[in-house]
Amino acid sequence: MKDMIACCGLDCEKCDAYLATVNDDDALRQKTAKLWAELNNAPITAEMINCRGCRVDGVKTPFCESMCQIRQCAMKKGVDTCGSCCFVETCETVGAIFKVCPDARENLK
Repeated sequence: MKDMIACCGLDCEKCDAYLATVNDDDALRQKTAKLWAELNNAPITAEMINCRGCRVDGVKTPFCESMCQIRQCAMKKGVDTCGSCCFVETCETVGAIFKVCPDARENLK
């Protein structure tokens, strides 16, 4: 499995935070911060939109770094991704990701 697949199965290379970071795209940072702030009803600023990927070394968004329950669970269990967890098929948390992005489940295989 490639390193740019997040713990939950999402493809970090398709994430706007990752794209803004690797392309040093301030306009995309602004656009993403505005959208994510509205979607999450949270104070998200363009300065927070920097991420190199969930499972690789480097900067992460505040959510990915410390608030993502899925990433925290995987780290606690010592698995690279949810695909290595024996509870992946019954886990409601990662299941919510699979409902909105079925490709995430496939990415974990």
